[in-house]
Amino acid sequence: MISAASRPYIDASVPVLRQHGPAITTTFYANMFRAHPELRNLFNMGNQASGVQQQSLASALFAYAANIDNAAALGPVVSRIVHKHVSVGLTAAHYPIVGFHLLGAIKSTLGDAAVDPLMKAWEEAYGSLAKLFIDAETKMYADAGIEAGYLRPMRVTEVVQESENVLSIRFVPQDGEPLPPFKAGQYVSVEAIFDDGFRQLRQYSLSDAHGVDSMRISVKREEGNDNIPAGAVSNWLHRNVEAGDILQVSYPFGDFLPDTESDEPVVLLSAGVGITPMIGALNRIALVNPQRRVIFAHAARCPEHHPHQRDIAAAKARMPNLEVVIFHEQGNAPGTLPGFMDLARLPKWPRSETNVYMCGPLPFMQAQWNALLEDGAPASRLHREVFGPDLLDNLL
Repeated sequence: MISAASRPYIDASVPVLRQHGPAITTTFYANMFRAHPELRNLFNMGNQASGVQQQSLASALFAYAANIDNAAALGPVVSRIVHKHVSVGLTAAHYPIVGFHLLGAIKSTLGDAAVDPLMKAWEEAYGSLAKLFIDAETKMYADAGIEAGYLRPMRVTEVVQESENVLSIRFVPQDGEPLPPFKAGQYVSVEAIFDDGFRQLRQYSLSDAHGVDSMRISVKREEGNDNIPAGAVSNWLHRNVEAGDILQVSYPFGDFLPDTESDEPVVLLSAGVGITPMIGALNRIALVNPQRRVIFAHAARCPEHHPHQRDIAAAKARMPNLEVVIFHEQGNAPGTLPGFMDLARLPKWPRSETNVYMCGPLPFMQAQWNALLEDGAPASRLHREVFGPDLLDNLL
């Protein structure tokens, strides 16, 4: 909460941030990395090169200004960001650095319009938001029993080509101690150190169930561009990882948690590599409650780009009440439907009584979300996994 004196200036910032947000954030990142090049290790430099990171922060600034008193709207966003921050090891010491360069970027971009009361209002607002993040992240580290930046050596036990562009990597703790607890839908950060010594972390959803004796991620190979391609870590994993290798892996985090433990029917919708957390959820249900009714629908470009078909077949063999619907944009593989996922072609379920979880590209999730709302599903029953600027599209 900010003071009554500062509130009018924050309100007035909404159209300003709409207009100048990308310029502010581009200046912010450039100045911060120039002064603190060591922080490049904590940020996705592929997203920096593409402009996604700058747009993400600009969207966050606008969303914060527009919803500063709307805890119900900001709460889920803050929770997602806190999980992401903890997964890469942010600490309280980073926030003064970010604040100094962010406020400096606002002032330099707005010029004469950056009057003292406006800057003091944003200094207060940033301090309030930083405290919110620091408190939540400190508690999350304590609850997990780890220090910021903790990575655990994991030994790769299996590498499987799931589809033309998706590789699954299974690993166990190198020290032979138990796996950390995790839930379906959560992710881990994986470290890559490139030939020039540059270090990056990326987050990958866990694609197998808690309750087995290993952890698994599924990694999509991405096309590269510029000096650090968008898929730098993913491509590095595809090129380099073999059974027996050691990976440095974070504790599991993430608050997208499909209901895998109850007896209620559940719907899992995915597209592309968004299948990975859904497979983790499906495998967990198959392990603990194989009689449960589950509708599992996935959309892929073609059979060659459809990963985890073996997992789906194994789940069907164990789960008599599992209904699987597969859509392929191209090809006519047996048992699949042509085209994009269409709600009308899915099995029926009670809209007001059933949780629906979705993961995939933003247009896919928007299409399913809107179709379900129009068909009577309450928003409280709809859940999605999103990262980057997509996290904020419901606030913008």
